[in-house]
Amino acid sequence: MAFDQLTERLSLAVKKISGQATLTEKNMEEMLREVRLALLEADVNIKVIQSFLESVKEKSLGKDVLRNVNASNMVVKIVHDELVELLGEKEATLSLLKKPSIIMMVGLQGTGKTTSAAKIARFLKTRENKKVLLVAADLVRPAAIEQLKVLGQSVDVEVFSLGIETKTVETVKRAKEYAILHQFDVMIVDTAGRLHIDESLMDELVAVKEELQSDEILLTVDAMTGQDIVTVATSFHQSLKTTGLVVTKFDGDSRGGGVLSVRTLTSVPVKFVATGEKVEDLELFYPDRMASRILGMGDILTLVEQAEEKLDAEKSMKGAQRLMDGSFTLEDMLDQFEQMNKLGSIANLLKMVPGANQLAAQINDEQAAASMKRSKAIILSMTKEERNNPSLLRAARKSRIARGSGTDVAEVNRLLSQFEKTKEQMKMMMRMGGQNAFGGAMKAGSNTRPNPNKKKKKKKK
Repeated sequence: MAFDQLTERLSLAVKKISGQATLTEKNMEEMLREVRLALLEADVNIKVIQSFLESVKEKSLGKDVLRNVNASNMVVKIVHDELVELLGEKEATLSLLKKPSIIMMVGLQGTGKTTSAAKIARFLKTRENKKVLLVAADLVRPAAIEQLKVLGQSVDVEVFSLGIETKTVETVKRAKEYAILHQFDVMIVDTAGRLHIDESLMDELVAVKEELQSDEILLTVDAMTGQDIVTVATSFHQSLKTTGLVVTKFDGDSRGGGVLSVRTLTSVPVKFVATGEKVEDLELFYPDRMASRILGMGDILTLVEQAEEKLDAEKSMKGAQRLMDGSFTLEDMLDQFEQMNKLGSIANLLKMVPGANQLAAQINDEQAAASMKRSKAIILSMTKEERNNPSLLRAARKSRIARGSGTDVAEVNRLLSQFEKTKEQMKMMMRMGGQNAFGGAMKAGSNTRPNPNKKKKKKKK
């Protein structure tokens, strides 16, 4: 994930003053030197670094923080606040005030522009209950129209296209008429890109902008390109007055310096980050939450939101209840594996838990995914009777299950041992008063923000 290296270095920098009673010129200089190196290694723009450090030092050495203050805690707060300001102070929401609201997607080829258009369409459809129309206006890349149609089908969103024979401006004009006629709430236009910025690209995009009178012009940028994000964002903003950025490949091992620099240098806010290749892997960009992640303080709010969106609440509740009453089966365990798989990378999830960064660093996602896949194969190789009553599993049955799942008997035994251990741990928690604790947690969970789409499904039933 972007910023992983920066998180590690900033944690070490803060340790330089841990245990100090107050903030002084001397201990601040040593700590700020480490912060400077951390930001340089993260490829943050040098002007941004200088301004950031000056502001941190000024606020840290102010008279109001010199007395009766834990130095490391104070610095963490100040650095957090400065990171929030650097990233944009508060989340930049989409401006969708009219019907149809028009979002124009722009960017260079290879930055994930078409995929991002589909991801935003899904986000607006599922989170905001909007009726969305995708428009295929990239007539330069031969496969772009077909790609958008496939993506549109995967998120159940209609795609408007007149093929490559109709000129781009005429396509978007007709699309707008179609959106008005059929009462779409939002129209997302996937425009053409180039391998690099050129005059013909900008002329076409300006013509499309004038025809559409877009509410939002979102530029997709690749997190892996570092400081080039700033260069690209500046060029597009000068010609089109872009309203926001969509940062793709945010789940990669980029250093994140471009993301930290772009808001200050271009005044264009980051609005979304793409955290994977699936259409659901898109997050709103919250500067305060991102600052907390960078400082290793977790991001519980985003974790809860992802769980609410991706998990089947009824299945999760049922599994938890069966664990508590002692009737948990291998069938339930299979359901839990499926639920975990929906949430994605285990390491990335742990990074959102306060204090779990070091544990996340020890997780190998590929190994964890492979292990879960083998466990699922083992359970799926059992009969329904065996899943519900594991005591039936003797040597001959275990051998058959191992052959059917492509594993060995030792792995089958390990899974069964893990299953029994989970049940025993739950019984122990129950004996220690866990019933009340879990019951309270489940009751509290029922009061979390409802998913509007799940409400609709229940009504249909």
